[in-house]
Amino acid sequence: MSDLIEVKELFSSTQKTVEALRGKVEELEGKAADVVDNDTLSKMKADLSALFEAEQKSNSDRLVEVETKLNRPGAPGEKKDDEYATKFVQYLRDGEGVAEMKAMGTQTAASGGFLVSDGMREGIQSRSRRTSPIEQIASSISFSGGNYEIILERDEPGSGWGDGERTTSTETGTPTVNKISIAMHDLRATPRIPQRLLDVSDYDVEGFLIGRVQDKFLRDKAQSFITGSGVDRPKGFLSYNNNNAADDARAAETLQYRATGASGAFATAGPADVLIRTFYDLQGMYQANASWMMKNTTAADVSVLKDGDGSYLIQSMLNTDGTIVRTIQGRPVSIADDMPAVGANSLSIAVGDFSNYLVVNSPTVSLVRDIFTQTPNVLFKFCTRVGGGVTDFDAIKLIKFGSS
Repeated sequence: MSDLIEVKELFSSTQKTVEALRGKVEELEGKAADVVDNDTLSKMKADLSALFEAEQKSNSDRLVEVETKLNRPGAPGEKKDDEYATKFVQYLRDGEGVAEMKAMGTQTAASGGFLVSDGMREGIQSRSRRTSPIEQIASSISFSGGNYEIILERDEPGSGWGDGERTTSTETGTPTVNKISIAMHDLRATPRIPQRLLDVSDYDVEGFLIGRVQDKFLRDKAQSFITGSGVDRPKGFLSYNNNNAADDARAAETLQYRATGASGAFATAGPADVLIRTFYDLQGMYQANASWMMKNTTAADVSVLKDGDGSYLIQSMLNTDGTIVRTIQGRPVSIADDMPAVGANSLSIAVGDFSNYLVVNSPTVSLVRDIFTQTPNVLFKFCTRVGGGVTDFDAIKLIKFGSS
């Protein structure tokens, strides 16, 4: 290593000598007219040139001496092979002849791997999760109070024919009303993130967390609108009382179902009949905006059923925007992962005008950043309020996979 330092000092000394001589010549040239005549100036230039050549020869001799030392077997330095020593001196002389000073690569960390940064895709790819489209086809309002109440007509007024000239008018029935109360419930999430991660992460971890919680809230709500018990959560339409009585014979807040005729399966004879008949259990005003709702595995079972003409019951239609819409009886099929799978007495298929299911949402989702409870962690406390319930019990029909 001392030899390398000596070479560096040699080149530094040579450079300083050249600069000093060049400055001296320029200084003499500038003062030539005032101090010396031309002959004297020429002699001085010749003396300076001789001095420069002598200095250059001395430095060259020292350079050869250093090169000889470096070429000796076992000579000290960063690399001991003769080829490296020769190329190193050549590089010091003219800056050429050496492609790289040391073998480097990315496969070994110490040889250069540390210098190559790992690449990472920007953002965090979200995992796709199944959910249900109930909120997309239901009615929805924003409400920030307590329970949301609706007054609905249950029965219509009575009337009758008579001869007004000779018949006394008799009393007729008056309509009855029913009050539906949709309770609001808290939906909460409290994830924890270390403050250090928030400070040093290359990504917007807080923004990512907020997005994922909102997505989870949507899926939790979708599940509750179908199967929610109504206790500390919205009441799903499958949780209401149900029987097979017609619209004019059922009790209030009760849905109608039609059985397939076989436990946990479609009937052997005419298996598609139950879907057609259930659709026509709907009154005409509900058929116009009706849609089917079932799990994807149930849709697979329905897709192989045929009507009386031998056509598959589920038909596919290509929209102008490139999306495919699957229909039964001309009405779209919604795939809802929260619908029950086919089983004994399961209510696995629903059809109707789902705008008669009302979703009541709080206008905001509150977020509190708690930095004190679990220091040095940050608790993100999310909360929103939501309710849901059926408002017209004639608008939705169910198919029960049972004998009756």
